[in-house]
Amino acid sequence: MENRRPLKNRGQRNFDYKKPTRGRASGNGQGKTKSLDPTLFVKKAISQEVTKYTPTQLIEDLQVNPIIVKNLLKKGFKTPTEIQDKTLEAILDGRNLVGLAQTGTGKTAAFLVPIINNLINQRPNFQVLIVSPTRELALQIEGEFKSISKDLNLSSNCLIGGTSVSRDVNNLRRPSHLIIGTPGRISDMIRQRALNLKNFTILVLDEFDRLLDMGFSHDIQFFVDGMSNRKQTVLFSATEEKGQKALINNLLDNPVEVRVRTGNISPESIDQDIIVVKNGENKMDVLVNMVRDKSFEKVLVFAETKRWVSRITKDLRQAGIKADEIHGNKSQNYRINALDSFKNKKIQVLVATDVAARGLDISHVSHVINYQQPKNMDSYIHRIGRTGRAGESGKAFTFVN
Repeated sequence: MENRRPLKNRGQRNFDYKKPTRGRASGNGQGKTKSLDPTLFVKKAISQEVTKYTPTQLIEDLQVNPIIVKNLLKKGFKTPTEIQDKTLEAILDGRNLVGLAQTGTGKTAAFLVPIINNLINQRPNFQVLIVSPTRELALQIEGEFKSISKDLNLSSNCLIGGTSVSRDVNNLRRPSHLIIGTPGRISDMIRQRALNLKNFTILVLDEFDRLLDMGFSHDIQFFVDGMSNRKQTVLFSATEEKGQKALINNLLDNPVEVRVRTGNISPESIDQDIIVVKNGENKMDVLVNMVRDKSFEKVLVFAETKRWVSRITKDLRQAGIKADEIHGNKSQNYRINALDSFKNKKIQVLVATDVAARGLDISHVSHVINYQQPKNMDSYIHRIGRTGRAGESGKAFTFVN
């Protein structure tokens, strides 16, 4: 494929392709969905670009334990992101905080770095409870915790659905510094008396807006009511809606508020393009021909429904493409294995729904393909934000029927 300039310098274009010779795609592969004009997505994403943030300090200058700094540098971090730079001091000082930031802005490290620093030299006694809306995000947070806290003798437990309840109960007999989990499994452990909320002093609610969207408001209130010794609450959300304000006011006293509106979305890091599928052309044939190009090394494909995710995956496999899928109907172990295969390049293509992929931090994704158009701007930004991360370049394509 030719080298392309950012979309704002070009109009729509058709994608020339040769009909795949291997395998056979089922149906017409069109997968039509009602959506906004896709050109508006791209133009609006470009117009939302803001001046690049200049941090006030380097990673090596952070006022935290030198071992944390060493671990961050080993991970390749040189400067803090805006959300990290603006929240570090408040969380270190034990202040309540509300952070408004898109996925991909580095918010996980924003709360983990100061919390880890404050846990050093403390006895493991279930001090910190981190609540995540999904199993995948909980696992990511635990992985990030382990890498940032390496050589600091800090411990954690991850409590998520789809794993052994009895194993979790046994693991909790040995206290740890930090618990990460989803609301359902955390509640299970409390009911089985394996966890006592009175032990916790710090509560972190990650992706608060999504926790509410998924119906966990009562669980959150249950956790808050039970944490009678709570001294600090940290809350991160990608959106700020009217319905959240009253609950936030009830959860946090006099919080520091930090707003970071943009993520890693800019024409410099992501080349956005539209693929027009002509009448009579097979959409799946176009997709197969695209991912056969050698430059499509690590491809994330988005579809609207679980059924379409499975159908696209099946057709890609029939065409000889190494592909797998993640969505809500797949077991936890299956999804973990699929993600690991994608991260380690054992498969070339991962097909996902918006819900399954929300919050995933997968490095070196070369291309994002919207097989079906997103329903709104937030969904579009979330999807294409899976590529072009951490200073890398990426490409995003949206199919148009």
